[in-house]
Amino acid sequence: MRIISSLAHRNYRLYFAGQLVSVMGTWMQTVAQSFLVLGLTHSGTVLGLATAARFVPMLLFGPMGGLIADRSNKRRILYVTQTLAGVVAAVFAILTGTHVIRVWSVVMLALALGFVNVFDNPARQSFITEMVPPQDLANAVTLNSVAMNLARVFGAALGGVLVASLGLATCFACNAVSYGAVLASLALMNSALLYPARPVKQRKGQIRAGLAYVRETPELLVPLLMIGLIGALAWEFPVTLPLMASGVFRGGAGTYGLMTSVMGAGAVVGGLVSASRARLRARSLCLAAIGWGIAITVAALASSLWAELVVLLFVGYGSITFNSYAKTTLQLGARPEMRGRVMALWALAWQGSTPIGGPLVGWIAQAEGPRWSLIAGGVPTVLCGLLALPALTRIDNRVEA
Repeated sequence: MRIISSLAHRNYRLYFAGQLVSVMGTWMQTVAQSFLVLGLTHSGTVLGLATAARFVPMLLFGPMGGLIADRSNKRRILYVTQTLAGVVAAVFAILTGTHVIRVWSVVMLALALGFVNVFDNPARQSFITEMVPPQDLANAVTLNSVAMNLARVFGAALGGVLVASLGLATCFACNAVSYGAVLASLALMNSALLYPARPVKQRKGQIRAGLAYVRETPELLVPLLMIGLIGALAWEFPVTLPLMASGVFRGGAGTYGLMTSVMGAGAVVGGLVSASRARLRARSLCLAAIGWGIAITVAALASSLWAELVVLLFVGYGSITFNSYAKTTLQLGARPEMRGRVMALWALAWQGSTPIGGPLVGWIAQAEGPRWSLIAGGVPTVLCGLLALPALTRIDNRVEA
């Protein structure tokens, strides 16, 4: 079946299962961290700053992580980074469980995890290309996004339940344990079934060369500019949804977990639809942005929690469609020797923009109300898709000519 063709490959099946378990733990931690900060400060601005701290290292050092991925064995990088991420989660659990956690320590731990992700993200994204042949790459990228969102559905819902019943520390502890699933999946892989890219030899100026390559390649540059703007303003749900849950619908961690899970369910459906498509055009990214932006804007205006949950299904659908199209466009458009650096720029644009967007969106929510924090993401996303559509259509026409 086309929709699950990449799962025919043993190594990718192992990777898929490991990521599913690990990201469930990550979403438990995301729920716990958001409500930990709100409980300590009762401030949307501080929540935005604490969320942004995790992505500051990506903003500053992202291209370096991509270069290391291009130069090194990606599987070995992941052994190290996944172990360190588990240690950070364990420290979170200990400090929270012993009631000595403070906002400054949340920020420091978020920064530590951010430094790990500088190297983990490009290695993890580009490693997908080494587990499947080229004809199954687009499907593998999309199914990886499906796994992320399946994990969001169960992880966020379970996180909300655990916060309410067993406390915040339990969520952090579960995340620490979940990294063992990724380490096990890496250990069980068959090296003979991998499609390793040839490591790039060390030379001066390789980061600049990666930046110049993207700047001179419109099919990479335009999507990255779109991803940067949309990532900064629209992809701030760890900030906007807790504030909507508590400030608009008068709920707590359980309401936030429910909202995140419903959004994740919509994303799973969107991912399966995307995975069934055999061909991707560049302009599809613009259409996905327009549809997603409209859904986010409508979510900002929902009059009740039940209306919000219905709209969040479409927000989730749009999020994975845009994200998977963006990653697939970049993965397929980049030369193999540049792929790690290109995917580092994806992470920089998508996640490294959070140190700018997170505090800004949190401040908007604090000053004008949580609904405006969603509008601030939805409307620019629609405009971004409309403005980029002519350029990506020209690229499609050139490729198809």
